[in-house]
Amino acid sequence: MRLTALDEVAERIKLKKNQGVAEARAIFPLLDVIEEDPAADRRLLEGIADWCDRYTPLVAFDGKDGLFLDITGCAHLFGGERAMLKDILSRLFHMGLDVCGAISSSPGLSWAVSHFGSGGVIEADEMEHVLAPLPVAALRLEEETVEALKKLGLKYIGDLLCAPRAPLARRFGAQLLPRLDQALGAEEEPVSPRRPVASLSAERRLIEPIGTEEDILAVTGQIAASLKASLEARGAGGRAFELVLFRVDGRVFRIPVGASQPLRDPKHIASLFCERLQAIHDDLDAGYGFEILRLNVLRHDPFDAAQGDFEGGRQKEMSLATFIDRVSARLGTDCLQRFQLRESHVPERAVTAIPAMEGPPARRKAEVGNSFPSRSERPLRLFARPERMEALLAEVPDGPPQVFRWRRMQHRVATSEGPERLAMEWWIDGADAEARDYFRIEDDAGHRFWIYREGFYGHALPPRWFMHGIFA
Repeated sequence: MRLTALDEVAERIKLKKNQGVAEARAIFPLLDVIEEDPAADRRLLEGIADWCDRYTPLVAFDGKDGLFLDITGCAHLFGGERAMLKDILSRLFHMGLDVCGAISSSPGLSWAVSHFGSGGVIEADEMEHVLAPLPVAALRLEEETVEALKKLGLKYIGDLLCAPRAPLARRFGAQLLPRLDQALGAEEEPVSPRRPVASLSAERRLIEPIGTEEDILAVTGQIAASLKASLEARGAGGRAFELVLFRVDGRVFRIPVGASQPLRDPKHIASLFCERLQAIHDDLDAGYGFEILRLNVLRHDPFDAAQGDFEGGRQKEMSLATFIDRVSARLGTDCLQRFQLRESHVPERAVTAIPAMEGPPARRKAEVGNSFPSRSERPLRLFARPERMEALLAEVPDGPPQVFRWRRMQHRVATSEGPERLAMEWWIDGADAEARDYFRIEDDAGHRFWIYREGFYGHALPPRWFMHGIFA
């Protein structure tokens, strides 16, 4: 057993990471050791990252115990960089977290000052002055490189700033100089946010926290109204929305909803969240209330502002979309599905079920008609799996059955059409997949069926007959 993390008291008595627990207890017998729980540590860090979204949407993880916040264009909203950093650290301190932070124009410099310095705000003209007295480990180098630098007497970053660059690159590899340039801001180091950035976003910071559903929906409607102008300027409407609720104690709730058609109407958007809040009523713990509400537009599409016709077709379409949106918000996106054509001639693969929220892609009628057989050629009901049937009497070699038995009932064929040969897709079914000969038949009782034969007469294995669908 080894030590993986230390508090300030353990560091003062000269304990080190990766030190054996037995050795540490020999140094300090009253040492209190707690078993590491990486999953719990990760959940805590994710919770802090969610809380940091109130300052900027660009929050990224830094290993197991750190966060990067890209605050470009955000600091003035909190009174400047120093006021912003003070607010972050003080709030986290009152939440029971003792953290260190720094703000600079370089992520590498902020990391170095946070881990090996005293933190704070570093101006652009102070970068080298602040970086020079820090140890070389502050450059986020591998341990082997750090030890090799120390053996040569290069213990501090200031020793590297004045040294020739070419010998350093030859001696210590290609990692050292890029890390040094990143810390100095000479080389860009992008920060990858943990969540996709919303295309549009608006929020309300409340003087008094709220906790009831009525208050939440009222504020949501106000935020949605403020987003309408931005959507109109883009000629778009929202398809995926997210309501982010920041609780007073730091916990964050994210409530997503979607729409089958682009939306701008604030009342309609608020109604979707009304359905969603009623569905998750027991899981939404307001606690002491929510102090910040943010509405994100995660996805938007061009808005169709076509005028409705006199027959009311447009109104019916909008009513159906409203129904789909409300039911999906209440019961989930998979509760309603619709069929979408696929580029496949195999009947069971020609269509697929998709959530009604997504909607089928716009296609011309002529294009659909050319790529898919007419209704008279395909049955109204297609079985999910073809059912085996027995042909008692059939025309050889390529004719349909005259008498067959299906589901323990015997049928006599009166008329038939076919065959229509469909070859299977070799890249899915394999090169040895048998082709199918389909027939449209009608028995003497007037029932119409869609059957097919797999295999051919005269081969080693006799052909097999299947029932695949029923016509109206």
